[in-house]
Amino acid sequence: MNLFWVTSTILQMNSYYLTLVLKPDLTEAERKTLLDSVTKKLISEDGKIEKMDLWGAKDLSYPIKKQTKGFFVHYLVTTDPKNGKAIDKTLNLEEDILRYLLVRV
Repeated sequence: MNLFWVTSTILQMNSYYLTLVLKPDLTEAERKTLLDSVTKKLISEDGKIEKMDLWGAKDLSYPIKKQTKGFFVHYLVTTDPKNGKAIDKTLNLEEDILRYLLVRV
């Protein structure tokens, strides 16, 4: 009689849109460093970046932290649903990010 059981776990992954509004006065090197750190955080949380678009500097509808322009970056991310809070906390602590929006697709 064989007493070994096969256990399997199904990892549920959700897709998210993540849009960042960065300070417009960041240099290219500072922006790249910030985006690399955000990308590492998204990947370290068992995530996968499906797509990343740099939308560039755009006028804001209203001032955010006394800024009238923002540099927009858009991600399509696949990650575990429980990692949403960790990503949210990380983005909230970055002072060079004016606003962000994480939406489940």
